[in-house]
Amino acid sequence: MKIENTDNTESFIFLPAGLRQFRSLKNKYQLECKKTLVVGSGCEKIGEKILTAGAARVNIIVNDHESLLVSRLRAAKDTRITIKLMEYDNTDFEPGTFDLVYAQASISLTNRNKIVKELKRILKQDGVLCVGEITALKKDYPVFVKDIFQSSGILPLQHESAKEYYAERNFSLLYEEDLSSSLKSFYENASLSLKNNIQSLSDQEKSYFKKVLNKITHESNAYLKLGADKYIGYKMLILKNDF
Repeated sequence: MKIENTDNTESFIFLPAGLRQFRSLKNKYQLECKKTLVVGSGCEKIGEKILTAGAARVNIIVNDHESLLVSRLRAAKDTRITIKLMEYDNTDFEPGTFDLVYAQASISLTNRNKIVKELKRILKQDGVLCVGEITALKKDYPVFVKDIFQSSGILPLQHESAKEYYAERNFSLLYEEDLSSSLKSFYENASLSLKNNIQSLSDQEKSYFKKVLNKITHESNAYLKLGADKYIGYKMLILKNDF
């Protein structure tokens, strides 16, 4: 994610792939009038971009109280955006609620199977799941890479076979893109941007981003200096919900 300090929207998207996943989705999928769910903390600006592109409503769910507080502080005061605290694998939404579910590096978790089952339930038939997955570029990876995955609760899919995982769960692939190249910029720039912007944040945001900064500092060192870039990838998939 290339972060420009002069662009507040870019500088506050602390997610692998930055805006690239959203831009690819916008180019491939008509967002107008779609009822959308965005899964994951740090996605407020993505939600706003989806709404600006014509979506009817945007719901954002996060899975911890601190993220809920920060997300509500950072989100635009638009009544068409609703932010709630929910477990990703056990939401309160009715079956077939959403036209689109968007997840950017937020469901590559050890309970992914349950999460995907739940997202499938709340998607409409022929609804679309746009997911960005943290992936393993090789089947075997060293202990320090395994430690990165474990510390974040990540269970990576194999990079080349990510689409097969979703095919087994009755999703049809509409589009896929390798966004692994975004990770280098993400790790290089996210920590610097956090440091540059920390003084302008509220006390609640400072508390939240301090944790993020510490995590990014550790991971960026492994990615940029220890060779983790040879093992960690990022794959975007746009998938249709088949029944």
